[in-house]
Amino acid sequence: MNRSEFRFLHPLRVRWVEVDLQKIVFNGHYLMYLDTAMADYWRAIALPYQDSMNDLGGDLFVVKSGLAYKASAEYDDLLHVGLRCARIGTSSIQFEAGIFRGQELLVKGELVYVYADPNTKTSMPVPQALRDTFLGFEQAQTMTTLTLGSWAELKADAAPLRSQVFVQEQGVPQDMEWDEFDDHCIHAVLRNRLGRTIATGRLRPAVDGVAKIGRMAVLRPMRGQRFGDQVLAGLLQAAKARGDKAVLLHAQCSAERFYARQGFKTQGAVFQEAGIDHVEMVITL
Repeated sequence: MNRSEFRFLHPLRVRWVEVDLQKIVFNGHYLMYLDTAMADYWRAIALPYQDSMNDLGGDLFVVKSGLAYKASAEYDDLLHVGLRCARIGTSSIQFEAGIFRGQELLVKGELVYVYADPNTKTSMPVPQALRDTFLGFEQAQTMTTLTLGSWAELKADAAPLRSQVFVQEQGVPQDMEWDEFDDHCIHAVLRNRLGRTIATGRLRPAVDGVAKIGRMAVLRPMRGQRFGDQVLAGLLQAAKARGDKAVLLHAQCSAERFYARQGFKTQGAVFQEAGIDHVEMVITL
């Protein structure tokens, strides 16, 4: 088993609490490492686990787990946990795992899940959409679809996510979230393979050649996987295609580095909108 065999690799660093009296990682913690990596695998395939299981009407239950130890990890080692979907049966899904320090394989692992009714715990066939998502990811297929359109076309998909992120999570008043600009904007919606919206944003009409991007939101479990990058890239391309000269935005200070990575430059001092610190940022097209 080689590290190059895994498309998905989750990095983690060994913590002090995970080391035993022999000064190596306690054997049971390697299963925790696999479980931690599995949560990130679901993010990589753009499926928020609980929402996806609710959409599909089932759940996954572990029926087998196994580890084969080759060498030991020590405190502060940087490890990479590789996971791959190796086989999907009628109701079972087998994952193979490798825990690596550099190129050195420390532990081989296996996890077998059964897809089942969450109430009766009886097995059910793995839904085709879930099967296609796992196999598609392993074949390096795209996990998301970006759609640009009007508010009339995309409101049903974008509005619930915006309400969840801005109104429920951040406490933005309802009357500030919904404004007169929505009807005149180009909206972007990023959907996963189950059709669920995981990110959104909007592009306002340009004024003197300068457009404004706003209402950028990513579903909470999906953050950190660059899904927001896809929305932002789509909106910037739309602005460029219609001849806009520049795009500005009001970035929450916590997201300033995200926009800077895309080429936006900060201008002016910090200010508040809806009680949240923001900075104005701009990019020339």
